[in-house]
Amino acid sequence: MVNIMPGDHVTDCHVLVIGSGGAGCRAALEASQYGETVLLSRTLTGKGGCTVMAEGGYNAVLAEEDSTGLHFEDTMRGGAYLNDPELADILVTESPDRFRDLTAWGSVFDVEEDCVPAQRPFGGQRFNRTCYAGDRSGHEMIATLTEQIRNTGIRQMQETSAIDLLMDGRRVAGAVTLDGDGTLGVITADATILATGGGTRCYDISTNCAAGTGDGFALGYRAGATLIDMEMVQFHPTGAVYPPDSRGRLITEAVRGEGGVLKNSLGERFMERYDTERMELSTRDVVSRSIATEILEGRGSEHGGVYLDVTHLPAAEIERRLPIMLEQFLQFGVDIRIQPMEVAPTAHHLMGGLKINPDAATTLPGLYACGEVAGGIHGANRLGGNALADTQVFGKRAGEAAGKAPAITLQVDIDEVLATEAARCDAYCRGTTPPHEITRELKHAMWDNAGIFRTKAGLKEVEATVSRLQNLVPKAADRRMLNECCTVTNMLTVARLIIHGALLREESRGAHVRQDITQDWTPADSPFGHTVQSLFGTAIEERRGAA
Repeated sequence: MVNIMPGDHVTDCHVLVIGSGGAGCRAALEASQYGETVLLSRTLTGKGGCTVMAEGGYNAVLAEEDSTGLHFEDTMRGGAYLNDPELADILVTESPDRFRDLTAWGSVFDVEEDCVPAQRPFGGQRFNRTCYAGDRSGHEMIATLTEQIRNTGIRQMQETSAIDLLMDGRRVAGAVTLDGDGTLGVITADATILATGGGTRCYDISTNCAAGTGDGFALGYRAGATLIDMEMVQFHPTGAVYPPDSRGRLITEAVRGEGGVLKNSLGERFMERYDTERMELSTRDVVSRSIATEILEGRGSEHGGVYLDVTHLPAAEIERRLPIMLEQFLQFGVDIRIQPMEVAPTAHHLMGGLKINPDAATTLPGLYACGEVAGGIHGANRLGGNALADTQVFGKRAGEAAGKAPAITLQVDIDEVLATEAARCDAYCRGTTPPHEITRELKHAMWDNAGIFRTKAGLKEVEATVSRLQNLVPKAADRRMLNECCTVTNMLTVARLIIHGALLREESRGAHVRQDITQDWTPADSPFGHTVQSLFGTAIEERRGAA
């Protein structure tokens, strides 16, 4: 039995921020100006999530010859015109100021000789607008944000997960928590922000850290929030495939931005076949499909990838601009100064998520979302460098809007909530199947049937697998495994949302490719808008204003 005295372990605050990556930290900093703020992290503040792992950079219009209008056009085109135009416009318009916030707080990005920020080229963009700190840009940002947090009164609750949102009718009023020892708790809040990051750990090969299990998507969905475009899963073109213990490790787009070229086993620079103009700096969806096609057609490398080669670059340039990549591969016995890397696509980013408005408010009163858990900003395919900017732009907006939310009078029976959650945990203690067995089967099924190339038959097959797995009860061998049981439940929910979105969208668009469908339209004149999923139904919108 999970022992808990109902009514114990209750914390109250004005704003609760769930997730402590780049978006969560920025949201908490903003919210703390308006009242008591709690930053809840399932890991340690700044240590989990994708921001600290992000290597490539931060997109911002800083050069005179560039413009936010061009950045907007690139973002919309890259997103296959599925982006919410208002959100995309906010992203490109405000990202320069949020970049300046970071540098004012002490972030050290690379600069040119005249001390202006250095900017490298990234895929799908007409200007060099990706600011960077070598190939450790996200780490630099997180170091800055966490230092700022230490100088505030923000209360940090670490190594504790939100396992459900606390509901006061249809309004979100905080969250139910579970710590590493299996102790339940409740945090009540006037406003709650989900900043829980991504969810591609439901795939066999993923760049996400262990926390990338989609908890926020599942929390929001179970509470009744609307989610959009969950089928839009970005497969990063270049994940390591060899040596085996590097499998799925992200090889930053900065490698191609600095001049890296892709070659097949015949030595051909094959991107000429797929995008003669942009080559390796095409959008991520195009490069991923191109690599996958080369492999499927028998022109892959010995270990099932293709080659990413920077050996033509001066060794000193590699050492200066790509130090993390160099160090990482040296640990695996590969010297990228004289040897090519073997790479293949890997599940990386969910473009879909909770539907938000410009204030980052979701469809549920009292609930806000920012970062990867929010949908609509990146459309059907995200441009590299836009995600780090997204964390700061919408993190600030979410924190400000939540901070300005009015105080509420809570009308929730906390004892009853805790009793219900305790019963859920007891069921896990009496469960039937170890969580790792469920996740292993889920990952393989999603990779095989809901990956880069999709068909209705394959999606129906993986849907049946997920349904069967959802009927199993994860087993907690002891109370410390309760979090793992909650996590696998969330992963199955996210997988089902991806599958259902992919079945709803009967077209190929951006990162979503349906091989069983023939269409006579381009993304610019597609008849479809967002896929929409909630507890109250699913649909695909008709698109308005198609070209």
